[in-house]
Amino acid sequence: MSDDVLSIIPTDPQWQPDRATAQRTAALAADLAPGLPDGVEVEIDVTWHDALTSVDCGDNLERIGCPHCGASIDTEWYADLLESHGEDGFATLAVEVPCCGAATSLDVLDYDWPCGFARFEIAIWNPGRDWFGDEELAAIGDTLGHPVKQIRAHI
Repeated sequence: MSDDVLSIIPTDPQWQPDRATAQRTAALAADLAPGLPDGVEVEIDVTWHDALTSVDCGDNLERIGCPHCGASIDTEWYADLLESHGEDGFATLAVEVPCCGAATSLDVLDYDWPCGFARFEIAIWNPGRDWFGDEELAAIGDTLGHPVKQIRAHI
């Protein structure tokens, strides 16, 4: 069986909230996610990572574009990079892209579907919806105390 995961991460990959704020924000996210039609409530994981961690879109990833030359970046290059940092996370997001050799950051590549990197994540498993709307996402960010973005993974 496959799962869908809707993750909320801060727009600043290094930013982390305190535990009480994170729990309030997770409760709001749970209220906004109806769960599956069979009445099963959503499962929410709230995670603080010691190092920068990839929050990717799983099987939804269709393309990665270079912000410097506009070329497509091989998704296998990205997958290999994630695999090599899977255990310990990333010390830095600085990278040299294979297409044009430009120095850039992993969090500014053009991912089609959104991907991100974070030291804090709220993951909503099988949320029963595709995305949060702009107003909902703003409310989540206000509750968290920091702007957020969302990543939808199919695994």
